[in-house]
Amino acid sequence: MIPYAERTRVLVVIGTRPEAIKMIPVVRALQDSGTFRPVVIATGQHTDLVDDLIRKAGLRVDASLHASQPVDGVKPSLNEMVARIIVGIDRVWSSESVPEEYRADGRREVGGAVACLVHGDTSSAAAAAIASFNLRIPVVHVEAGLRTSDLLSPFPEEGNRQLISRIAALHLAPTTTNKMNLVREGVDYDRILVTGNTSIDMLQWVATQEGGFGPGLEELETDPRPRIVLVTAHRRENWGEGLENIAAAVRELAERYPETRFVVPMHPNPVARRSFIEALEGMPNALLVEPRDYADFARLMGAARIIITDSGGVQEEAPALGTPVLVARETTEREEGVHAGTLVLVGTDPTRIVQEAVKLLDDDDEHARRAAKLNPYGDGRASERIVQALENILRDGPVPEELNGGGLRNAVRRRFGLDIAETHV
Repeated sequence: MIPYAERTRVLVVIGTRPEAIKMIPVVRALQDSGTFRPVVIATGQHTDLVDDLIRKAGLRVDASLHASQPVDGVKPSLNEMVARIIVGIDRVWSSESVPEEYRADGRREVGGAVACLVHGDTSSAAAAAIASFNLRIPVVHVEAGLRTSDLLSPFPEEGNRQLISRIAALHLAPTTTNKMNLVREGVDYDRILVTGNTSIDMLQWVATQEGGFGPGLEELETDPRPRIVLVTAHRRENWGEGLENIAAAVRELAERYPETRFVVPMHPNPVARRSFIEALEGMPNALLVEPRDYADFARLMGAARIIITDSGGVQEEAPALGTPVLVARETTEREEGVHAGTLVLVGTDPTRIVQEAVKLLDDDDEHARRAAKLNPYGDGRASERIVQALENILRDGPVPEELNGGGLRNAVRRRFGLDIAETHV
């Protein structure tokens, strides 16, 4: 095993809580590889939630960019946040050690990293990809190839992930469908590896941890068979009428099923919270609670009869726990779940949401049929495949079992016009 200080450094940029959930297994796999040294940069988009999650996973943040920190009480705009991340990564990379204002409690060394891993479709991921590209650091896109092909749905995520795809050297796609999305857009077939989704890796780890549902839900923990409908909604394109319609549907269901508990962990953003507070406050079986710790939320997903959500991650994770999902969005980039029958796309029409929820609440046979559907998003080995690919490309390691030859390694090197392994290791 290579001494830790001599291992190959890899930047891992994390912005939001969902990104942290999906990147923690990758960071852990890099750390356990014996060859790589992950350097974790937190952009500061969800500072407290991300720091708490990483700490509980036994990992550390090396630099924090504070990109969402208010100035004189005013939160930065989306463009200001993106600019702060680009400038922050530039300063971190250009310094011999992490500048004082960005320092966290972990390691300080950043220089010499051979790649930058970004995840998914957040603005922080897009900003990190642009910054890394400008610094000629190869970009590795985890959870690549998700598409709705509508730049405004979801906004700004669809634009972000398409932008990252133009920049990335290596694309780590959760499914074959995601890979073919990229191929149709002109990405080299050999630069795309299907890995499964790292969210399933994280979910399997959390399943081994004991605990409850978190503050405010203690009554459910003492009920041997609580009947729970879990509701999460916050996406920007649903702000206003969309969230109001979802909240109205939940209220109608709560009135129709007084013995069922409707648990609504509310997003920190006041715009996303307002509709649910106005529609559900005072309803005895509607439990409006603060955001859950990830492990608590995972246990809630497993205990729920159904989930109504506009979240992306929940669409992947809940089917692994046997919980049917109603997707309260007009489009989804996770069509595999729709085709597999683990998801039903219901939009934000209250009538449609109620109709589909009633089917699953009233019909045990239909619920059992849907709960038994095979999750298309992976087997819990995505992080392992990612590290194998990086070892092959960056350290001349063995070819991953999913590949038949050296096409991936050679194609990624050609993308940057250099021999990455010999230049950086």
